[in-house]
Amino acid sequence: MSGSLPFYQKHHRHYDRDYRSKETVSKLSQYQASSRYTAGSSTSAATSRSSGLNVSTHYGLEASRLSPILKRAKPTYLAVDKDHQIIGYVVPIFRGSQEFGTGFSSREEARVRDSSEYMARRDLFTSGMEMERSEQTSRREAIRETAERISLNKRIHEHGVHFKRMNEDSLMHTPEFVIKPRSHTVWEKQCVRLHCTVRGWPDPRVVWYKNNVAIDPVGHGDKYKLESKYNMHSLEINRCDFDDTAQYRVSAMNSKGELSSFASVVVKRFKGDMDESLPSPRRGSTEDGPVCEYGVNFKTHIVDKFGVTFGREGETISLGCTVIISPALHRYQPEIQWYRDDVLLSPSKWYNMHWSGDHATMTLTHLNKEDEGLYTLRVTTKSGYETYSAYVFVRDSEAEVERAPGAPLDVRCLDANKDYIIVTWKQPAVDGGDSILGYFVDRCEVGTTHWVQCNDTPVKFARFPVTGLVEGRSYMFRVRAVNQNGMSHPSRVSEPVAAMDPSDRARIRGASAPWTGQIIVTEEEPAEGIVPGRPLELQVTEATKNYVVLSWKPPGDKGLEGVMYYVEKCVAGSDTWQRVNTEIPVKSPRFALFDLAEGNSYSFRVRCCNAAGVGEPSDPTEASTVGDKLDIPSAPSKVVPIRNTDTSVVVSWQASSEAKELVGYYIEASVLDSNEWEPCNNKPVNVTRFICHGLTTGEKYVFRVRAVNAAGLSQFSPESEPVEVKAAIGGGIPHGVLPEMGPGGNAGQLTEHRPRWTGTHENVQSPLYTKRNKAQADTKARQGAGPDSSALTQPDPVENKHKGGKKGSVSWAPDLAKDLVSESVSDSVSDSLTAQLEPVTAEVQDQAVKTVNEPEAKQARKFPVDASANLETARPRRELEASPAPPYGITVLECVFDSMVLSWKQPTFIGGADITGYFVDYREVIDGVTGKWHEANIRSISERAYRVSDLKEKRKYQFQVRAANMAGVGIPSLPSDTFLCEEWTIAVPGPPHDLQVREVRSDSLVLLWKPPVYQGRDPVNGFYIDIKEADAPVEAWKGVNTKATEKTFFKIKNLKEGGNFVFRVRAQNKAGVGQTSEETEPVIAVTKPGTKEIAVDVDDDGIISLNFECCDTTPDSKFVWSKDYEEIADTSRLTIETKGNKSKTIFNTPAEEDIGIYSCIVTHTDGASSSYTLSEEELKRLLEVSHDHKFPVIPLKSELAVELLEKGKVRFWLQADKMSANGKVDYIFNDNLISQGDKYKLNFDKNTGVIEMIMDSLTPADEGTFTFKLQDGKATNQSSLVLIGDVFKELQKESEFQMKEWVRKQGPHFIEYLGYEVTPECCVVLKCKVGNMKKDTSALWYKDGHEIKADENLGFTEGVLKLEIAQISKKDSGVYEVVLKDDRGKDTSTLNLTDKGFKDLMNEVFSFIANSSTPLKITSTENGIRLYTFVSYYNDLLQVTWHYKDSAISFSDRIKSGVVGEQLWLQISEPSEKDMGKYAIEFNDGKGGLRRTVELSGQAFDDAFAEFQRLKAAAIAERSRARVAGGLPDVVTIQEGKALNLTCNISGDPVPEVTWLKNDREITSDEHCILKFESGKFASFTITGVNISDSGKYSILVKNKYGTESGDFTVSVFISEEAASKKK
Repeated sequence: MSGSLPFYQKHHRHYDRDYRSKETVSKLSQYQASSRYTAGSSTSAATSRSSGLNVSTHYGLEASRLSPILKRAKPTYLAVDKDHQIIGYVVPIFRGSQEFGTGFSSREEARVRDSSEYMARRDLFTSGMEMERSEQTSRREAIRETAERISLNKRIHEHGVHFKRMNEDSLMHTPEFVIKPRSHTVWEKQCVRLHCTVRGWPDPRVVWYKNNVAIDPVGHGDKYKLESKYNMHSLEINRCDFDDTAQYRVSAMNSKGELSSFASVVVKRFKGDMDESLPSPRRGSTEDGPVCEYGVNFKTHIVDKFGVTFGREGETISLGCTVIISPALHRYQPEIQWYRDDVLLSPSKWYNMHWSGDHATMTLTHLNKEDEGLYTLRVTTKSGYETYSAYVFVRDSEAEVERAPGAPLDVRCLDANKDYIIVTWKQPAVDGGDSILGYFVDRCEVGTTHWVQCNDTPVKFARFPVTGLVEGRSYMFRVRAVNQNGMSHPSRVSEPVAAMDPSDRARIRGASAPWTGQIIVTEEEPAEGIVPGRPLELQVTEATKNYVVLSWKPPGDKGLEGVMYYVEKCVAGSDTWQRVNTEIPVKSPRFALFDLAEGNSYSFRVRCCNAAGVGEPSDPTEASTVGDKLDIPSAPSKVVPIRNTDTSVVVSWQASSEAKELVGYYIEASVLDSNEWEPCNNKPVNVTRFICHGLTTGEKYVFRVRAVNAAGLSQFSPESEPVEVKAAIGGGIPHGVLPEMGPGGNAGQLTEHRPRWTGTHENVQSPLYTKRNKAQADTKARQGAGPDSSALTQPDPVENKHKGGKKGSVSWAPDLAKDLVSESVSDSVSDSLTAQLEPVTAEVQDQAVKTVNEPEAKQARKFPVDASANLETARPRRELEASPAPPYGITVLECVFDSMVLSWKQPTFIGGADITGYFVDYREVIDGVTGKWHEANIRSISERAYRVSDLKEKRKYQFQVRAANMAGVGIPSLPSDTFLCEEWTIAVPGPPHDLQVREVRSDSLVLLWKPPVYQGRDPVNGFYIDIKEADAPVEAWKGVNTKATEKTFFKIKNLKEGGNFVFRVRAQNKAGVGQTSEETEPVIAVTKPGTKEIAVDVDDDGIISLNFECCDTTPDSKFVWSKDYEEIADTSRLTIETKGNKSKTIFNTPAEEDIGIYSCIVTHTDGASSSYTLSEEELKRLLEVSHDHKFPVIPLKSELAVELLEKGKVRFWLQADKMSANGKVDYIFNDNLISQGDKYKLNFDKNTGVIEMIMDSLTPADEGTFTFKLQDGKATNQSSLVLIGDVFKELQKESEFQMKEWVRKQGPHFIEYLGYEVTPECCVVLKCKVGNMKKDTSALWYKDGHEIKADENLGFTEGVLKLEIAQISKKDSGVYEVVLKDDRGKDTSTLNLTDKGFKDLMNEVFSFIANSSTPLKITSTENGIRLYTFVSYYNDLLQVTWHYKDSAISFSDRIKSGVVGEQLWLQISEPSEKDMGKYAIEFNDGKGGLRRTVELSGQAFDDAFAEFQRLKAAAIAERSRARVAGGLPDVVTIQEGKALNLTCNISGDPVPEVTWLKNDREITSDEHCILKFESGKFASFTITGVNISDSGKYSILVKNKYGTESGDFTVSVFISEEAASKKK
């Protein structure tokens, strides 16, 4: 915290007033003189006060407004009479320096006396240490007295200089012309401007005269335009005619005299062929008879006007106005002209014009987008002319295909020749929602209706040469746009143009393009037998990616027969020339080439030939690259919408920064949040302001703009701020386009198109009324200036205070603040039409007027400024070229007995220009009564902290601050709180100040501040930062850092995205924490779109740089780099380069002293800033990267390695990442260079970077180190491989083995040796893969030396031998062998499946079985609970273990396991709660095994146990249920009279009850039917003698408590034949 104190901690002295006077002189030229001057003096003060005009205050604000010196109020020395006319000059009596010296001496004596008394009192109560402290105070006062003596001498000198300057002769002088106006001779309808420069004091009043008649700019605003700026005065005469030929005089006058200067203007008319755009000369007679115009003063009125009109392509509309001319003369016809966009229109098939005597009408018969524009009716009489304008908008017609693009427009023909015609057009505004893929050009020969498409593929460039034309015939063209959805309607056809050279066209007499399509072409007299010479001046006139146009001059010795040209091309870098037009003869000295490869460079040359032969070629052109030379323009920026009328909005924007051959701009509008965009114009406008009509009243719209040229449409600009559609204050601008001012100040050919302000805006000041002469204009307004005055009419301030300002005039407020705010609003409205100033929105006007009446706390949020921006460079979203708004938030940072250090906040509205400084005023407050304001500083101060000196101790003061920019000094702030001037003695520090917010992101930001001026008893040793949400109460403040930071910046992290926060800072020293600073403006934690961060870069030369790019820069933007958030002043270690919107900081010699936080902020943006932390580790990394770039190393994808190839060859190889064609490699073995030979085969593939060396074999002599050395320019690298000892021997052994393998593979051999695999079905397949087999090659299988006979289990498919073992068992263990042999050799493969081999095989089988098992499940039986799983295949060798609670289960009669088919189960008989727990089955596969588990507890156990009980009970019931075991037949047939005895077995426990039924009715035992149930087991049924009545259905029903069962049988009794015969 140590170091030099800032300037405001030192005692301030006034600067030399000479400087003040010079600054005043530079400001005087901006004041506008008026005819009468009012100033206050001591004699007129009382009169002024009684009338309410406080203009005589010696030091007050009003006097400072009237004084020519702005920055400090001074006495006024002009004497005025009762009518406020200047009658003389009052020389003040200067009292000399004695007054100042006496005042100073008395004050000095009083201070010494007070100090003595104070010391006497202190001596009574203080110790020796306090005495020493008093001595220090005395020394400080002695130093202060010395400083005041110096200040006294300074003041005496200043007053002496002032006295010398305050004399009448040097201050006031007559006007004089520095530059006089000069005479002009101009053509009719041109504009002329007369200039002059005048100086004098008081500022002269300038009046222009024509033939000694004063020019009235108000009555002839469309004819004359007067301007006065910076003592330069001009008269502009628009569209001169004969009546403007006159002598013009300019007169300058002030109270000292008058001076005039003369100039003449002569207007000439064209003779002969007149330009069609000029109006025809007035006729002296009409068809009905002559009418004399001289002596008659006509007045023209245009009524019943047409308004803004909307049409659609293909429709017919009429525009008309009623014209009233007075006096009305019979058969008098004025000159009626129609213009579109300042271009005179003539009757044609598109336009029909009619004049009915009092009504002018123009009919557009078939609307096209070319007809869109500003239409003007001009009615001209001898006495002048009147105009009226309105805009016509033409929308696209309905597309035939949905979402097809709009039709192109403005199709024209350029550069027409014999061989081709270049057709141009403008792109449509509507693309259908998808990008336009290109355009098709159609042609039609005049006299026919057949349209032919000229290009096969769409072209994107809006210019295309059409070839294949018939020489001499006339053609029309049209263009269609296409996107992925379909084709647009065709454009309006172009004007007919003939396919012939311009020179031939000039020789033709009569019409150049007759409707018959036939043109007679004349030729020069041919000369025979002469070979033409070289064509001259061959050049490429146009080049795109689709075509190239060449042009040249014929040879000088032309005049030859049948001349034609051959065009040849050559690819750059070769010498091969190829003729282009082998089939198409070229007859004109221009040619268009197609089908060139985009990106390639070509040279061209031309030969001239005729019947005599082919001439020498021309000089070739420079190599030209095929591609679009014209880039798409950059996007416009800064789109600002401004209220206009209830249905229109004025949209202005900043032109594209990079736009060649700009065609214009398209504007689109969208209702806020709808995301549906509609074009505002369908014809490009080439200005940067446009009025968008047809909007819905009350809706909020956003706008965007894009530029267009022949290359295409730019990206859209950023969306504008939303604006509500409603009428602006006082009405709006009536037309669609605001004309741009030309270099000479001319607004275009039809200057009368400028809108007039009518109604309440009649009194808007003319351009002569500027901000600098506001005080003089105000005075003139108070004196009752007439309606012709250029100043604003101001009502009486007292009356206005109670009643408010009247509509149509700027209100006069009791204080200066409201005047200046209203002034800036009015000036902006006027300047928007006359001086190219940015217009002011109605919202800002309302905001500005309200701001001055509100407390300072509210003023800070009136104008929207991004709080994240550097407050020194922040700009409002809509800039006004006006003085700044008042500063606010005045606080005291330190106070001693005679001075205070103040701080304040920058105005939130800076007026559209940077703030250049501040002025501080103070006044004393005694018993609540305020005194006069005094200037605290003469020169403006740039910082927002200042020490106000020469105050009186124990007195109370108020302060106010004014900000200044290029437009002037703004209104003062509201008076601050009242502060007591007494020395602070508190122990803790004062408040930090000047808080700034930078690098605002969604979750973080950086807060900067300045340390307190008052440090307290001890130096400041740290700071604390507090945060709260903007709308939260005071109690919501919370600390950001728990440990004090010693730095004056802090990065605040972990913010809530989108949150609105405010911050404050507290300083601490040993005594404690001091006062809090003023809180910041609310900051929204959000990362703005397009925000970029600082990027570090190391270039190829190893230079380390920090790079920052900003997309929102303006022409005034600057990149400000800082280290540890202090601007970099020492550039010895850093070099800063800025180009366009990019800036970089280069480290000259990076070292540890460069470690820190580097930040960059871009001025004149919305706070674009970023930072980069260069830590010690990062610096180390960057230095390593820098070293690698300075001393580059060829990167390697792989190091040197060795591998074996076929036949045992050894390959050493590596691969480089990137090497150029100039790269080279050295091969080294044991420090000896290796060259290509029989032993070493060297190869370097530069395309892949593979470097290799191949050796046929290795010998003991090859043991050693192999090295590849690479070099590519200055980049090098090498890689070595050491092959010694065991490593070399293993490689040599492997090489020999590979050689043997190669020999083996010359006959039948095994590609893959014998192995096995287990199928999902648990089948074992032995297989091997063989190769190089022939028909006679045999393959034999053996097991344990015994050949396996071929059967269905052996197979050979696709070179694979297989042996399948379906259900493997121990008997299948053994040694298997396969033998291949034929006449070329033999190969054997063996597989040992015994012991360990067989065990491994079975483990793999078991693994398949285990993996096929299902999850362990629970079921219940009548005996207990069963756990089970299924496998797809079961093998008897499979080992399975059951576990209970992770312990193997010991089986018993109650717990058993078993296998049923593919089911493995565990049975728990008579389970109990002791059996609850976790059960598992483990399959052993020799590896990790597989375990399936199930939890038999809780609900699972309860359900299983309940099911077991149910099944057990059901089983018991089933066993004990009453049953009829058998013995009863189904049917019994018996003869009548016989005995029937049936017996059946009955079972059941308890013994069941037996019941017999006949025909479902119970029967009982009797003599006839005997029923018995014996031993509880046997039931018998006996009928002693059956008869016919015994026939029927019988049943036995047994029943006990477990159930019931029945047995049925049928008894059929028949009568024997004998018995039957007896009955008969």
